[in-house]
Amino acid sequence: MTALCRRQSERILVTGGCGFIGSALIRRLLRPGEGAARQVLNLDLLTYAGLIESVTPIDGQERYQFLRADVADLVAVSNAIARFRPDTLLHLAAESHVDRSIMAPQAFVHTNVLGTAAVLAAWRDYRDRLAADESDRLLMVHVSTDEVYGPIAAPKESHEGDPYAPSSPYSATKAAADHLVRAYQTTYGLQAIVTHATNNYGPRQCPEKLIPLAIERALARQPIPLYGDGQQVRDWLHVDDHCEALLAVTERGVAGETYHIGAADRHTNAETIELLCEQIDAALAANGAEAISTRQLVTRVADRPGHDRRYALNTDKICRELNWSPRIGFEQGLASVVRWRLENPAWIAAALERLARYR
Repeated sequence: MTALCRRQSERILVTGGCGFIGSALIRRLLRPGEGAARQVLNLDLLTYAGLIESVTPIDGQERYQFLRADVADLVAVSNAIARFRPDTLLHLAAESHVDRSIMAPQAFVHTNVLGTAAVLAAWRDYRDRLAADESDRLLMVHVSTDEVYGPIAAPKESHEGDPYAPSSPYSATKAAADHLVRAYQTTYGLQAIVTHATNNYGPRQCPEKLIPLAIERALARQPIPLYGDGQQVRDWLHVDDHCEALLAVTERGVAGETYHIGAADRHTNAETIELLCEQIDAALAANGAEAISTRQLVTRVADRPGHDRRYALNTDKICRELNWSPRIGFEQGLASVVRWRLENPAWIAAALERLARYR
C-alpha cells in the first residue's frame, strides 16, 4: 500500500455529480480561491435524484465539464476517461433510497453493481495504457455506506474490516460494489480507497429522503410519516463535513485502506423528527407565519420490511490518521437546512417535479 502525502489532484472525474453528495463535492472542489489548476468532469445520467440545478452555481466555469451518461455504459465511461485523462476518480454514482430498492431492486443492481463494474473496468484499462510514472498517480475513491454492515446493537460500533451483513437490496448492492473494488485492488493492483459514511443531510437533498420529506410535508401541513415506533438510530453527518472528509481521503489517504466517515451524532428517527419540527416552527415564526405546532403532523405508519434498528460507525481511524473531524452539529445543521429550503423554492419545485415523473 502506498501512502499519498498531500496528494494534489488536478483532473478529477466525479460520477454521480448531480446527486446530493456529488454536487456538494463538486461545488467544494471548485470553490473560488482554491485549487486554481483543478479541473472537474461530472458524469451523471440525470435520473430522478440527479438535478442539473444542483451544479448551476458552478456551471459555465472553465474548470468544469458535464457529461450526461449512464455509469453502467462501459463504452461511454471509457471514452469519457480517455478524453478527460483524470488522475483521480471519485465514484459516487448510486441508487441510494432504501424504500425504492425494496420496490424496484433491479435498478439498484444496474447502477450500484454493474455501474461500479463498468467504472472499474474502464479505470483499469485507462491505467494500463499510461506510462508507469503517470499510472502511479492514479487514485480511485469509492464512496459507500454504513448500511453494508447491517444493524449493530448499542453500545457497539462497526469498525473498518468488520464482516458485512446487508439487509436491504440497496445495502446488498453497495456491498457487492465494495467487494468488486477490493477485488480489483487485489487482483489488478488498482490504487483505490473505500469510504463508508453515515446518513447524510443538507441542502439540495432529494425530497424522498427523511429530512427533506418531513420539511415538505410540514410546510404543506400534511402528515409527516414516522416508521414503526421511531426508535431506529441513525448517525447524522452534514454533507459539507462529508465532502471535507472525502477531500482528506483523496489528499492524504492510503491506497488499499478503508475509512469510516461519521459525526457520532446519533438520534432515533423520532428524536430527529422532533428536532426538525422545532426548527421548522422557529423558522416559520421568524418569518411571521402563524404559530402552529408542526409536531402535531407526525403520524406513525407501518414499519418498512427489513428496517435495520441501529447503525454506528467507529471513526477513530480517519480522525487520527487523516486529521479530519466533523464541524457541524446536528441542530445547527438542521436549522441551516430549513433556512435553505425556505430561501430556495425554485430548486425544490424542480426536484419535486422530477421526482413525480419517476413515481
